[in-house]
Amino acid sequence: MIRNLPLVLMLLVLAACEESNTYVEPPPPRVTVATPAVQNVTDYLYFTGTTQAAAVVDVRARVAGELRSMSFTPGRQVAEGDPLFMIDQREYQADLEIAKAEVSSAQAQKVEADRSLERAQTLIKRGNISQASLDEAEAAARTTAAEVAVKQAALRQAELDLEYTEIRAPIAGRVGRNMVDVGNLVGEGEATLLTTITANDPMFVYFNINERDLLAGMEQYRAEAEKAAGTAPEAQGNLRVEMATDDREDYPFVGILDFAESALNPETGTLQLRARFENPGPFAALISGLFARVRVPVAERQDLPLVTERAISSDQSGRFVYVLGAENEVEKRGVTIGQLIDGLRVIESGLAAGEKVVVNGIQRIRAGSIVDPQEAEMTAFTATALGAGAAETTQSATQ
Repeated sequence: MIRNLPLVLMLLVLAACEESNTYVEPPPPRVTVATPAVQNVTDYLYFTGTTQAAAVVDVRARVAGELRSMSFTPGRQVAEGDPLFMIDQREYQADLEIAKAEVSSAQAQKVEADRSLERAQTLIKRGNISQASLDEAEAAARTTAAEVAVKQAALRQAELDLEYTEIRAPIAGRVGRNMVDVGNLVGEGEATLLTTITANDPMFVYFNINERDLLAGMEQYRAEAEKAAGTAPEAQGNLRVEMATDDREDYPFVGILDFAESALNPETGTLQLRARFENPGPFAALISGLFARVRVPVAERQDLPLVTERAISSDQSGRFVYVLGAENEVEKRGVTIGQLIDGLRVIESGLAAGEKVVVNGIQRIRAGSIVDPQEAEMTAFTATALGAGAAETTQSATQ
């Protein structure tokens, strides 16, 4: 029994070595797959432009005099007709009284001349005066009538000059700072600039469109006009325009295209367009001079697939995604991508709506790999959903 012990030990060692060399198949990599979101997609033309107020009016002194008062707060909203400045009225009030007196005097002279003419006409019939005397009476009547007209015109001018001493807002809008302080002489030799009023409602945005995009936009404009046939005239053919004034992906301001130049600029090959945006209230969101990003919808396509950007890879052949096939085998699929909508990328071609796309674990697989798929919703990977998740995580960490 003791003699056979080494042999037994050798057999046990050989058996152990044989077990350690047995190949064990590794488990398939676990990946997350999701079916593409499906939605209608609007195609846009994108531009850059500048906001410009609907009206900018320089308020100037139209008569000379000392600036006596200011009746507004710079930077505030004013209504049309609101008082802004007052120029010393005393001189113009006196001129008005003189003009009224001169009108009364001229009218009295006219009355006397008219009576003299009536007497001369009566006497000429009796032969008591000469024709020359009648002619003189008629000339005097005409002269006094003309003098009355001159004095009445001077009276209207005096009334107008007095009215100009009260400077009121010619339009509604935001008033700028006063350019002249109270107590200074204004309007002497020139129409002194006193302040400026800017009308920000509506707000215009000017931008340029090239010839190719113009043709596409004109086609859409005609389609919108035909669609609106039978509605109110002002609703026909209004092309929708969306605008953003910062780096956000959304376009919060919606307006209409209301003006286009009559011809392309031959030097640039572009046409200037203008969009109008409602901008109400004393604290309006838009001011003149802002840089604006503008987009104009030109077409809407139905039921396009969208996937998260993390599912899209690229190599020398272009963009591709991994699609789950039969028996959990992944297939490499070349795709053409489109615009980004809330963190999901539109797939123009190469992917069907019902196919399952690998969205997590891409670095562990290649074409032909067998995977262990874990299903998720594509909407969980939108920018909105991911942002909400990040906010919840941050809130939990601070609590």
